[in-house]
Amino acid sequence: MLAAIFLVFILQIVLRYFFTPAGWTLEFIGILWVWVIFFSCAFVVREQDQVRFDIIYLSVPHKVRQIMAIIAAAAIVVGMLYAFLPTWEYIDWMKIRKTATVRNPFTGNKLPLREVFSIYAVFMIAVIIRYAWQIITISKTGPPKVELEHVLEASKDENDEELKS
Repeated sequence: MLAAIFLVFILQIVLRYFFTPAGWTLEFIGILWVWVIFFSCAFVVREQDQVRFDIIYLSVPHKVRQIMAIIAAAAIVVGMLYAFLPTWEYIDWMKIRKTATVRNPFTGNKLPLREVFSIYAVFMIAVIIRYAWQIITISKTGPPKVELEHVLEASKDENDEELKS
């Protein structure tokens, strides 16, 4: 999708300066950008890649971290579940609105905005499943390690190897 955004952007420049500008390029790039963001956040971005403010989290004991992590994951699941139905109703309502210039290449019809924004519902479902699974995982194995803990463990392992040799 990023490659398509780039190619359409180049096409937009060529059309603007050498031929007749095409308005559909701007709208198509916007649609692709929405899909890139929500698809990536749903299926590509890993939990450890998320931005965190973990000063308080790192200052509490292991068991408290586990409780905090479960509460945070549960809050995300509950919030997404609470918002899902009204969000889906709005996305479904968008079927009556159409894109301004982008058309389906097979039928020639303008795209219903429901199709454009349906990726957000997919994103919500993926987040609900991901954090519900995280609650189960945290309950069984404890809280996930943060980057600082991984760095400290690696440093400790290196020091242990130096002491052995």
